[in-house]
Amino acid sequence: MAEEVRIKNTGLRGVAVADTKISFIDGEKGILLYRGFRIEDLAQKSSFVETAYLLLNGSLPDEKQLAEFSAELVKARRLPDFINESYKRWPAQADPMDVLQASVPLLAMADEELEDESREANVRKAIRLIARIPALVAAWHRIRNGLEPVAPDDKLSHAENFLWQLLGHKPAPEFARELDICLLLHADHTFNASTFACREVVSTRAHMYAGVAAGVGALSGSLHGGANARVVKMIQDIAGERDLAGWIRNRIDQGERIMGMGHAVYKTTDPRAVILKQTSEKLGKKAGNESWFKLLTQIEALAVKEFEARGKPTIKPNVDFYSGSVYHMLNIPNDLMTPMFAIARITGWCSHIIEEKFAEAQGKPALYRPKAEYVGDYCGPVGCEYRPPEARK
Repeated sequence: MAEEVRIKNTGLRGVAVADTKISFIDGEKGILLYRGFRIEDLAQKSSFVETAYLLLNGSLPDEKQLAEFSAELVKARRLPDFINESYKRWPAQADPMDVLQASVPLLAMADEELEDESREANVRKAIRLIARIPALVAAWHRIRNGLEPVAPDDKLSHAENFLWQLLGHKPAPEFARELDICLLLHADHTFNASTFACREVVSTRAHMYAGVAAGVGALSGSLHGGANARVVKMIQDIAGERDLAGWIRNRIDQGERIMGMGHAVYKTTDPRAVILKQTSEKLGKKAGNESWFKLLTQIEALAVKEFEARGKPTIKPNVDFYSGSVYHMLNIPNDLMTPMFAIARITGWCSHIIEEKFAEAQGKPALYRPKAEYVGDYCGPVGCEYRPPEARK
């Protein structure tokens, strides 16, 4: 047997695999940029739709461009009829992420521009996906609960329309605005696992929907999506806990995670978490339910103090720590919180897919083909000798 070889860069951590103009992270300083714009400025002054235009096209739209882009998104909201009819035959207990991943190829089947790989056609496909991923999540949620899907309302904003189609009643504008900010904050985050999955798949010259389906699959894994739902479960499990500091110490002593704390890239507070903390507080006050926000701030303060005492001062809240409470206050079920991630990240996925598809023109190889370090058996310089079953011991 060959001597064991340790691969230094397990998981490609710290390995640059491609160039991008879409987003940038400075993990030491807690900075996130979309196309050069600070996430804090966009969250305060922009909207999810305007930010989607920015990520897809490389610049902020003027008034006419924004109106046209918004109109295209509204026009694309309606799902093909066969999807809703198909959903009625699917098992009601199916995981929403499995449903979403299975639904993306259904959208591909209905796209007349599927084989058109021009940049213009890919942008139009991206618009349809951004508009329809929320519709898929909302339709499945209603159908699994024995309800009919709700038709989109063309007068509502992107966030308002999703809540309308999901819950069946028009949301208060201020609640929809807070959801809009959440979607904006989750829209992109450089080469995370799901984004890399999208880019790797389309590097084979597969179409956009194939890449997006891969992204949904990657996001469904417990090490990527779903952390916000686990934060909600953590809050529910410790409600009424009298010794929070002791609970936190015990978790850390046992090697368990404090959900929503720490990040693979940020060595300080995730800038998105700062904004979502404010959002959680505002929604709690508007909803007349500040208990979750107060509990989260207590956990944050105690956990940061405990980590600092253990020589781990870089473990701070990430984007998931407060986002789960925001979605909970918007009446979004726990098992839809990872699909909510996809509703936002579809914008970044499509932007990266388009960038990947046209990177070859700038000299990038057409296909990702990383090298693996073989650490298995050799049985000699020419390989192992095959022996029939009766000769094996």
